[in-house]
Amino acid sequence: MPDSTLWIPQPTDDGSFTFFSDEFGETFHSRFGARQEAFQKFAQATDLAVKAQQETLRLLDVCYGLGYNTAAALEVIWAVNPACYVEVVGLELDETVPQAAVGSALIDGWSLRVQEVLRAIATHHCCTTPQLNATLLVGDARQTIQPLAQSEFQADAIFLDPFSPRRCPQLWTVDFFAQVAHCLAPTGKLATYSRSAAVRSAMLAAGLCIGTIPLGNTHLPHEWSQGTVGSFTAQTLYPLSPMEQEHLQTRAAIPYRDPSLSDLATTILERHQQQQNQSTRESTSSWRRRWGIK
Repeated sequence: MPDSTLWIPQPTDDGSFTFFSDEFGETFHSRFGARQEAFQKFAQATDLAVKAQQETLRLLDVCYGLGYNTAAALEVIWAVNPACYVEVVGLELDETVPQAAVGSALIDGWSLRVQEVLRAIATHHCCTTPQLNATLLVGDARQTIQPLAQSEFQADAIFLDPFSPRRCPQLWTVDFFAQVAHCLAPTGKLATYSRSAAVRSAMLAAGLCIGTIPLGNTHLPHEWSQGTVGSFTAQTLYPLSPMEQEHLQTRAAIPYRDPSLSDLATTILERHQQQQNQSTRESTSSWRRRWGIK
């Protein structure tokens, strides 16, 4: 495991900080704002301000990382209902990431109550208070999620926040989504920043309905969505645009697969490339030209 002192804070546009992963070649959050992303693409996208009216809530944070998504969720929930009892399960490959986050000033922007939670999770892999039971499961999420799914854990909100599909395909496969979907409550929502057609197809194959996360005020010219939300019913989802629906008919929508939930990333990518090469679907470049996407 990398030494936690090697994680160097990277500034984002909203004044919050993230880390850069040398292993995956990406930052943990959008350069537009790590904190903003946690609220908009995860806490808000899963309707936590409404769900907080409940006495209890369950959250599953896949790729816990710096803990921002869990932090944003707790801030939203407890602002609405300070007495709400929250159960959190976080899945994280590298425990030095949350340790480095709480060992610096990166969590200073959260409330003191949430800061204490983040420190306890990073240090002890758990946090128990009168309003919270949080557990961090360290290891390959493909393995740690299986006993969780078998235990019939049912989350009101799931945050799926791995590195991008091309960098970390093993956590975007049909097979992994099947495990994740098994942990979603009947009225729950799963949110991810990804708008990839392959990811959306995998979610559909896992039995989920999907909707888009509409663009905010700040986005790049080529972007058409902030991410994807999945649930077992489509009524409360923001529907895909015609352009996004057509995207699901292209070669880009062929999903990643990992039947054993143990394949190397290179194996998953090679299998995916072979399936795309053999496909007679419309090319993604053709779809982009038709919709004027650069």
